[in-house]
Amino acid sequence: MELQAVRELARAALRNLEAHRRRIDDLNVYPVPDGDTGTNLVLTLRAIVETLDRSSASAPEAVVRELTRAALMGARGNSGVIFSQIVRGFAESAGAGPFDADALRRALRGASDAAYRAVKRPVEGTMLTVIREMAEEAERREHRALGAADLLAAVLARGEDALRRTPELLQVLRDAGVVDAGGAGLVEIVRGALLHATGRPLPETQVESDGLALEAIHQELSRFRYCTVFVVEGESLDPARLEDELERIGDSLLVVGDPSALKVHVHTDDPGAALALGTAVGVIEGVEIANMHRQTEQREERLLEAAGLGGTEVITGLVAVCQGEGNRRLFESLGAVVVEGGQSLNPSIAELVQAIEAAPGEGVIVLPNNGNVILTAEQAAEHAGRTVRVVPSRSVQAGLAAIGRYVPTNDLHRNEEDMLEALAGAATGEVTVASRDAELDGVAIRRGDYLGLVDGAAVAAGADFAEVASAVLERVLDGERSLLTLVRGEGEPDLSELLAALEREHGELEIEVHDGGQPHYPLLVVAE
Repeated sequence: MELQAVRELARAALRNLEAHRRRIDDLNVYPVPDGDTGTNLVLTLRAIVETLDRSSASAPEAVVRELTRAALMGARGNSGVIFSQIVRGFAESAGAGPFDADALRRALRGASDAAYRAVKRPVEGTMLTVIREMAEEAERREHRALGAADLLAAVLARGEDALRRTPELLQVLRDAGVVDAGGAGLVEIVRGALLHATGRPLPETQVESDGLALEAIHQELSRFRYCTVFVVEGESLDPARLEDELERIGDSLLVVGDPSALKVHVHTDDPGAALALGTAVGVIEGVEIANMHRQTEQREERLLEAAGLGGTEVITGLVAVCQGEGNRRLFESLGAVVVEGGQSLNPSIAELVQAIEAAPGEGVIVLPNNGNVILTAEQAAEHAGRTVRVVPSRSVQAGLAAIGRYVPTNDLHRNEEDMLEALAGAATGEVTVASRDAELDGVAIRRGDYLGLVDGAAVAAGADFAEVASAVLERVLDGERSLLTLVRGEGEPDLSELLAALEREHGELEIEVHDGGQPHYPLLVVAE
């Protein structure tokens, strides 16, 4: 591959991609709706272009080394890392001879194979599908007589068709009514190269997004909070071993490169742990950590504004304390800034003050969601530079009852009154595991037994989870109740028996079940 030709193709691809960046960002709902796929691909390709512009390589092998190294080191986000492997496979497979149609076929096949190898669990309906179908198109017998430019045009047409069909392969795209953002980016990169190869003009201005349906705008927050990307450099690096260790703390995992340098991309709640795994085997650099939850919120705000649906003013902000990944996502989806904490992990005053300052609105409500956190929350309210009210929820499930009455456009006083009223009218219960033998409220408890509590009082204990949980449900449903919320803890206990009994005995009752993931409490219950 000749350096100047590679430079010109990369510049054209980048220019076209930049014109479509915002449109591709807007499409981004998979693997998480953080609205940065177009930006990440632009930054990755820009790093390649900048490296090539500085390069003095002359031998084709040296050009390939610099190109693949630039792609690896400059890769941003999930899409950028996969694209870096597409570039690697493309460059290494093209060969040292002239870049003709045969070289293009080899390069596309190498690009597809490298991309699929990079992903431990390939998902169809993504940019992987698009590059694979492009490679397949290049290899069709009827294209054998085509020159490189005509073959590239056929490849682009197949890529566009594959992109249109991505919603047929991936449910999240079908539900949102969009095509895959990474695939869209790849198509625009190829289009830019084709425009240059055929002497046609490249876009001068940003291409506007098509109108998106509300289903594409409103997306659930990602399971994990932080997109963490870094490079590990060292000797005899083992990507498979590092990947196995990182898989325990996150998802959307990619570990690519060679024994001297690995690019890592992982979604996790503990970026520090990911970086520690990297430093254990080499020297890390190029660290980037992005809060995907905030990115998702910003994407939604931007798209709602563009659709003329934005501008809703938050008057009262909300902070909630809870443990468990599912609980965190649940409270955040209901408008709260969440602070990690609970029975065995009480947050500090400083952590709560920081969350209060980060919350929108003129005033802020704090839900402590644990009796041991109420005093800390009250002290944080005194130290914060905002008007703050603490609604004294003593459990996560009590907090869920209170947040059901929270309206961000209502003033602080109205929200406080409504949420206190909800707390007063709710019956809460939980099932935990006893840590010692005891007698509580007349209930004999043995260590290791399930213990059922209602509004803090013991009501049942025993070795059978369903029996203890049934006793708790019977007590919280005493009286007029219309809504029952069940929150499963770590291990996600089987609730099928309980739900069947509730259906038989309380047919008019509305029941919500959430996977909270909280430790120590297999089941949390609130009836309203």
